[in-house]
Amino acid sequence: MAVVATFTFDQARRCVLERVAESCQVPTTEEVSLLEAAGRVLAEPVAADRDYPATARSVRDGFAVRGADLPGELRLIGEVRAGESFTGEVRTGEAVEIMTGAPLARGADAVVMVEHVTVSGDRVSVPRTLRAGENVSPQGCEAQSGQTLLEPGRRLGFADIAVLATVGRSRVTVFRKPQVAILATGDEIVDVNETPLDHQVRNSNAQSLAVQVASAGGCPRILPVARDVYDATRELVEQGLRLDLLLLSGGVSAGKYDIVERVLAELGAEFFFDRVLIQPGQPLVFGRARDKFFFGLPGNPASTMVTFEVFARAAVQMLGGEKEPVLPLLWSKLTQDFRQKPGLMRFLPARVSSDGSEVTPVRWQGSGDVPAQARANAFLVTEPERETWVAGELIRVLMK
Repeated sequence: MAVVATFTFDQARRCVLERVAESCQVPTTEEVSLLEAAGRVLAEPVAADRDYPATARSVRDGFAVRGADLPGELRLIGEVRAGESFTGEVRTGEAVEIMTGAPLARGADAVVMVEHVTVSGDRVSVPRTLRAGENVSPQGCEAQSGQTLLEPGRRLGFADIAVLATVGRSRVTVFRKPQVAILATGDEIVDVNETPLDHQVRNSNAQSLAVQVASAGGCPRILPVARDVYDATRELVEQGLRLDLLLLSGGVSAGKYDIVERVLAELGAEFFFDRVLIQPGQPLVFGRARDKFFFGLPGNPASTMVTFEVFARAAVQMLGGEKEPVLPLLWSKLTQDFRQKPGLMRFLPARVSSDGSEVTPVRWQGSGDVPAQARANAFLVTEPERETWVAGELIRVLMK
């Protein structure tokens, strides 16, 4: 196999985004109901079917008036509630009682709040001035008929579902979810239901990766474990390359029995990088074989989790039609001093406070420490050139 570059984090992230973007064919689409559309990627533009609001409406409980009549005493000529309309017209010296959300009575140009008036019988005393349009939502101020409200490539959240319902879209076209093969490798791996010997581990990586794939919008398919035998590994790799994306866990280091890269090379793979200057997760492989992308993720659980989150998640999202996947890095204040050996960008287990303002590193015993990952709700993200931080300094975090 030819020599492959070692990348910094930024170089590797950019490589994944650019390679998938330039090679990614538009996925097929399907029509689904609103509830099924949640979390899916929109495949069509969605436009307003009318003006929103369709007519000017009140944003307060009060009285619809003519601003030119104020201050002054007005004659009350009627009432209008949300879901109704006032058939008359407000003329000089008149007012209509109005409820929040009700359409503005014809002739009125403002709404005076109920707490700002005195009512006696059919007389309304307004001691203040009011400008035209005050406490009123004009027709079309939220959206105009035909205006595009949602663009293709957007992952639909609860607010987007509300938009779809608002414009009368009970069904919508979304991109098909990418099918993602998950292949753990290694003679030491046994099934979750088995009792491992001292030199064995249960297959936790496949399970955690399946959850991560699903949360990124993909459909995970867990393949049988590939033992450290060339023929068996090749057969399973070929099977995985029939899907949209292949995630391999383990077998990408430089050990005698780490054969995954050799298998991929002999399948004609193009390797874009095979090492990234991060911890955990340095021996990370990204490439393409038989027109399908693959990631060779390190076998230690923390390395697998981290490298999926910062690299493979974006590929799953883009293969599912998302245009611009973003790594949600935030800033939080350290609760204690922190020190590292410079040279690598690190993604370390951490606990962020409920309000997101503070972050505390979680003690861990290395990239095989699964309980530490469970105690953490975020990754502390360090800058590779820095060595120390003091309590109270801001540092980046990646929420899980």
